[in-house]
Amino acid sequence: MAAVPQAVGTLPAPAPIQQLHHYAYRAKDAEETRRFYEDILGLPLYHIIQSDYVPSTGEYCPYTHFFFRLQDGSFIAFFDLGDDQAAEPSPNTPKWVNHISFRVDSVQALQEMKARLEAHGVEVLGITDHHIFHSIYFFDPNGIRLELTAQLADEFQMLQESKTAHARLDEWTARKEQWRKDRAAGKSSAPLKPQQNDRPEFVKK
Repeated sequence: MAAVPQAVGTLPAPAPIQQLHHYAYRAKDAEETRRFYEDILGLPLYHIIQSDYVPSTGEYCPYTHFFFRLQDGSFIAFFDLGDDQAAEPSPNTPKWVNHISFRVDSVQALQEMKARLEAHGVEVLGITDHHIFHSIYFFDPNGIRLELTAQLADEFQMLQESKTAHARLDEWTARKEQWRKDRAAGKSSAPLKPQQNDRPEFVKK
């Protein structure tokens, strides 16, 4: 029997979410993935769960679920489903959109990781200047896009950025509502462009 929803006004405040526990992807091969994340990126293999049945859904789908630990105690995890199949990319999303980013301590560390990856035959894009951080980009053996980031902005600058975030998103949302109406009326078919360009240096002349 389904639980009766509790009235929103009587709900407790959200529990503090402390950090990312893990993010999970499908892996083509567990050992190939281990070599990349442990031997090249330096993330230790920490935990493995194996089962024939999925605990949350009860469905039969044998898997090996394995976790690599980051310095803050969070994990990136993978499922090897035993069939040598990697997850297929989203057909309606550019390859650069879906990715996970890991933070390193400094730009020097970022440069050193770039050199390490390239020495292992990994193609690396960057270093890219995002103003508040610098990044490099590359793909793991499963086709997952990864980013390593060196933060440049301090806590004060990020706090200042946070003070305008809601207003900017509200403006985007209002413009998108109008764009939906125009599209429904046949006045527009192109995707909505943002109201400002924070990266004018990348505009092609």
